[in-house]
Amino acid sequence: MTVLRTPDQHFENLFDYDFEPHYLEVTDPDLGALRMHYLDEGPEDGQILLCMHGEPSWCYLYRKMIPALVEAGFRVLAPDLVGFGRSDKPAATDDYSFAKHITWMTAWLTQLDIQGATLVAQDWGGLIGLRLVAAMPERFERVTIANTGLPTGDQGASDAFIAWRNFSLNDEAFDTGMILNNFGSGSLSEDEQNAYRAPFPDGSYKAGARKFPSLVPTSVNDPSREDNIAAWEVLKTWEKPFLCCFSDNDPITGGGDKVFHKLVPGCAGQPHATLHGGHFIQQEDGERWSAIIIQWMKTT
Repeated sequence: MTVLRTPDQHFENLFDYDFEPHYLEVTDPDLGALRMHYLDEGPEDGQILLCMHGEPSWCYLYRKMIPALVEAGFRVLAPDLVGFGRSDKPAATDDYSFAKHITWMTAWLTQLDIQGATLVAQDWGGLIGLRLVAAMPERFERVTIANTGLPTGDQGASDAFIAWRNFSLNDEAFDTGMILNNFGSGSLSEDEQNAYRAPFPDGSYKAGARKFPSLVPTSVNDPSREDNIAAWEVLKTWEKPFLCCFSDNDPITGGGDKVFHKLVPGCAGQPHATLHGGHFIQQEDGERWSAIIIQWMKTT
């Protein structure tokens, strides 16, 4: 089994990104030690914001939010999921599963002994992050999510999602910079697009990114269905603050916040907000999401 590591020079002089890398290793029974990268910004004793990215981005996605959050006194932890960013990248698509991502992130979180955290998550950062919250609720004090969900397969899949899944598996280039640009307003500069391309020097590094859409439960036969149902049972009893900040122009998750408002008790009375932009809202309205989080944290 092959595990790839993007050479460090690919991350030099990235546009609008000046953060120090941090690493730790998690152990996979099949792949051995996997090095995970994360950002750790702000005061060591600050309240922790765990900022989790999705597909096919990496912690670069949070670069516009981190400075304001740190200035407000928070400690920001932003990991790169295995297969993304500066984290190691198993080279075969079969090396990835929803369950493995949960195992890898659980090992990362427990090694750092994260306590009292607020989850900040979008896209697959929510699918994985909400599972972590459900499995270890004692480690989390709050949750804020954007453009994500925790599907169980009961609702099937939209035509738009099926097209995206097929594209991710079959498109020859799978240009991650172009994808980040096209799922937003199309306003990313070439330098920004290149930063999203940086983790993937060639196609051999993209197995994890290509596989993610296929791991979303879209039928009742999905292997992650029962675990997601169990997580929902915990979320249905979650009374700590739970803030939804979905965007107004996301074709994938539009309206997905309604299920959380209905089922999660902690949503009641929270200052839910609609952000302005497409799927990768940290790119287009991240400064506003940061401001909302800062004000919300002061009052909860």
